[in-house]
Amino acid sequence: MSFETPLPPYNASDPHATFLNSSCFDLLLIEMVPTAHRLAGELKAPREAEKKQVDDEEQREMAFRRLDSMGYRVGQGLVERFSRDRPRLTDTLDMIKFLCKDLWTLVFRKQIDNLKTNHRGVYVLTDNTFRPLSRMSMSTPAEAVSNAQPFLWFPCGVIRGALASMGIIATVQAETSELPAATFQIKTLSAKG
Repeated sequence: MSFETPLPPYNASDPHATFLNSSCFDLLLIEMVPTAHRLAGELKAPREAEKKQVDDEEQREMAFRRLDSMGYRVGQGLVERFSRDRPRLTDTLDMIKFLCKDLWTLVFRKQIDNLKTNHRGVYVLTDNTFRPLSRMSMSTPAEAVSNAQPFLWFPCGVIRGALASMGIIATVQAETSELPAATFQIKTLSAKG
């Protein structure tokens, strides 16, 4: 699956290629966060019938796990599909560059703006105009930043899943201090042997 015009090295003549309008993807992301929160509340409530209200922090954690795991599977699938015609990447930095250039372009229609590393397994990816946050608005900037955090959980899962599919076990944390910018910190734990 890709958005609009495929960019090289994606083969438009692939009979199994399907294309999706990017606004459909934007709408899906917009609805995923409230749905994950609603499902977390509904699934928690029957187990604890005596509690009227589910603990907000626990519900937030359940929504995080749901969005992260969905993103993880999407990231795995994207790497499996779009790296099959490429030589196998062996260097961790090359894998991160593939993520920043090719995969990010495929999903968010632009490359990562900045990649920094300490060459010890920590990578910081900065996207100054992160698409899922570009249309977000609230009455105050602080409110917008706090409400934007759940919309970063799915992309964190996409990054983790993509890296896992390439053999890198990592933790991914995301934050935003000013919309629409987003920063993703990747800490690699180990590589599969």
